[in-house]
Formats: sequence, structure tokens, C-alpha cells
Amino acid sequence: MKICLSCTHGGHFVEMMHLLDAFKGHDYFFVTYKSEARINIKNAYFIKFEEKGFRAKMMLIKTLIEALKILIKEKPDVIISTGGGEIAVPFSYIGKVLGMKVIFIETLARINTPSGGGKLIYPIADLFLVQWESLLKKYGTKAKYWGKVI
Repeated sequence: MKICLSCTHGGHFVEMMHLLDAFKGHDYFFVTYKSEARINIKNAYFIKFEEKGFRAKMMLIKTLIEALKILIKEKPDVIISTGGGEIAVPFSYIGKVLGMKVIFIETLARINTPSGGGKLIYPIADLFLVQWESLLKKYGTKAKYWGKVI
């Protein structure tokens, strides 16, 4: 099984790193931001992203194109994301169009309110995990609580 691990840098990336043992024995690759923090990981794609203004809107289009190129090249069976909508949403939607499974793990920091990325990915997710029971009623019947994943 080939796995795409998509997340933004910072806390979402740290949460994904806590899950790495679960992917041992599988072929996986990362997709994350190009950031000033030096992230030393193998098999990774780093996407440039601007956070403000008109360029941010243009970056969304660029990220969709990058997602299409990367996912066609790598052909993962599943996309797993811990969030950061700027990366998770484009990769999840393009992956879904290409027939890939989508798993979203809502960040541990979201206790009472859904994240923006989570709300956008929820309708297309094959598996949608929350880490607080209080979020089950905020999302709906598709959301699953398996305890703290991270």
C-alpha cells in the first residue's frame, strides 16, 4: 500500500510525525509546506505557499496543480492528513477525484469546534477521525472517535 501523508508545517507536521510508526512497512511520502524550519525527511514534496492577499488565492490554484502532478506521479492508495487546510484540502479533493481513499485526523487542538479544513474534507473523507468526543456531535455520523490518536 502506498500512502500520501499531507499536512502543513508546525503542529500538524508534529502530529503526523507521532503517527510514523503506524506506516512502517508501507511505502509513503510526505507533502508539506516549504518553510524556514529545516525539516529533514526523506520522500517529501515541499510546496511553496503564501498566506496573505491575492498571492494566497493564486497559490491555491498552484497547489491544486501541484497536487494533481504529485498524485498522478506517486499513485498513492490513500491520502492521510492531520490538517492544515491549505495542503490537506487540495490533496484530498484531487485524490478523491483520482479514486484514492481519504483519511482525515482532526487535530488534537480542536476540542469544541471543527477546523476549516476538517469541515471541507468531512463530506469526501472515507474515514474521518476526531480526537475529542465533543466533536462527534459537531461533525455528524461519519466522524469517529477512537480516543487520542496522537
